[in-house]
Amino acid sequence: MERFESYVGGRWMAAREHRENVNPSDTSDIVGLFAAGDRDDVDAAVTAARMAQPDWAAASPQTRADLLESVAARILTDVDRLAELLAREEGKTRGEAEAEVRRAAQIFRFFAGEAVRLAGETQDSIRPGVTVTHRREPVGVVGVITPWNFPIAIPSWKTAPALAYGNTVVLKPAELVPASVIELARIIDDAGFPPGVFNVVTGSGGVVGDAIVTHPGVDAVTFTGSEPVGRGIAVAAAGRFAKVQLELGGKNPLVIAADADLDVAVDCAVNGAFFSTGQRCTASSRLIVDDAVYGPFVERLRARMAALRVGHALAPGTEIGPVVDGRQLDTDLRYLDLARTTPGASVHGGDLVERDTKGHYLAPALIEGLDNDAVVNREEIFGPVAGVIRVSGHDEAVAVANDTEFGLVAGICTTSLALADDFQRRSRTGMVMVNLPTAGVDPHVAFGGRRRSSYGPKEQGAHARDFFTEYKIAYVRP
Repeated sequence: MERFESYVGGRWMAAREHRENVNPSDTSDIVGLFAAGDRDDVDAAVTAARMAQPDWAAASPQTRADLLESVAARILTDVDRLAELLAREEGKTRGEAEAEVRRAAQIFRFFAGEAVRLAGETQDSIRPGVTVTHRREPVGVVGVITPWNFPIAIPSWKTAPALAYGNTVVLKPAELVPASVIELARIIDDAGFPPGVFNVVTGSGGVVGDAIVTHPGVDAVTFTGSEPVGRGIAVAAAGRFAKVQLELGGKNPLVIAADADLDVAVDCAVNGAFFSTGQRCTASSRLIVDDAVYGPFVERLRARMAALRVGHALAPGTEIGPVVDGRQLDTDLRYLDLARTTPGASVHGGDLVERDTKGHYLAPALIEGLDNDAVVNREEIFGPVAGVIRVSGHDEAVAVANDTEFGLVAGICTTSLALADDFQRRSRTGMVMVNLPTAGVDPHVAFGGRRRSSYGPKEQGAHARDFFTEYKIAYVRP
């Protein structure tokens, strides 16, 4: 079986220990054996990144732009193979995997342009003859820690801006899905990036992730993952004055107003709650439905859910792939068992599914009869599970939508411009969707939430420069 090593200083480092990468659609299929890195590997990667950073920062913006564009082009020429690999290791359907790979290319292409668009400011001082300039400079070495649910897109949307603005990178992919990032490292290496500019150390969060966060040579840490882990990263990084950016959990509401087009509303709910097996921080895990349309909406939604095809990620016609691994499946089932034993609740779907291959297959589940205070409507489950909550009127819908400690994204389905505008204004989230699924954002637009969902500057788009650069202000008298 093929072994895959960490990529440090422009070469592949032999590891003492490797771990299996298992296909969740077929647990007998081992994608490969991937290096279980340690603190020494992280130290070597940080050393390489620090040595490479001054020359990389001094390189022409056009040089950086050309290399990033080359990465985008190389991804696009290899979409089929990369998508199949991603579907094998994470469990996304073949179509979802291809869309993610193409998005990674879009991100690198966007930041190729940003590399030559980075601008500063000038202004007059209050003192005669003095000019004030503001310029953006790279932070330095950036530690990147990414989750398992977007194996190539999230590493790309953190790596591409870091490199575009003159930083060097030490990246740790999620232990469950290292293969896509190893392929990204190969692409970056083939594109001709200088050694040490981009480094990957695979392994566990407790070892490799902690070593990155606490390493004195890492100037900034960007992390996407669970809120408890993010909280620990924030404390550790801030304790040594490293810059921190966190994208964490969500318990996102989708409001179905009394005047909603129910066909649109059901499409939004099914996509947002269940596509990608519900394993998205932007998933619609709370469906808040006006009493006036509750019955017909739920009836249509349950019919659509029952027709969804659950199966092997690479099988033609599969709409919902497997849960990513056994631990996540156990978590999903534990919440469903809790709902089934809660008085007044009813669970539709949520059954284990058998297919020709042994995998972590779970039918989408809808939980009815519980209010917004129920545990399953408060805590992020991160699976194909949604709670439906009955409300009376728009004001109650807004209040319930905002009644959460998270604040990533909220959505509303309505045919009223007035209600849509009011919801956008009153929603306590970083993003709002109107007549669209809560999951699904553009690669050139800022991404991020509020409260316990996000911490630090926004990701993606031109706003990414706020994290990956620092201001320098100069007063000049000729």
